[in-house]
Amino acid sequence: MRSSLFATPRAEPGHVLPGLAGSLVILLALPVFVLAGWKLSAWGIAAVLWLGVHAFDFILRRARKDTGNVAASGMQAFGMLFKMLGLLVVLFAVASSSPRLALAAALVYALAYTLELGLSIVTYFGGTS
Repeated sequence: MRSSLFATPRAEPGHVLPGLAGSLVILLALPVFVLAGWKLSAWGIAAVLWLGVHAFDFILRRARKDTGNVAASGMQAFGMLFKMLGLLVVLFAVASSSPRLALAAALVYALAYTLELGLSIVTYFGGTS
């Protein structure tokens, strides 16, 4: 059973539901930041990073669908690499001036990303083959 779980080809899961769930985490973090008296700039950084990464991901997916060749797959791989490097560069730049601000932004982003990843995995393995 274990080998058939990973050997069964499946369609790529949808990106809308996991992305919306992660966005909900970002939105629900705003009242927590307001009520706790934390810096709203940390929430803003996380929200802007979330939107930026997903906008870039949307562009990459559109480019991959348009051509459908090996070059598009390579572009997708490099796009994913640069997307995460860009995210890390911004967080390190913020961390150099305000470590607590960067930590709060990274934690909010990480919570949203974890929910998105978890829903994507459940959708992938829970779908029909």
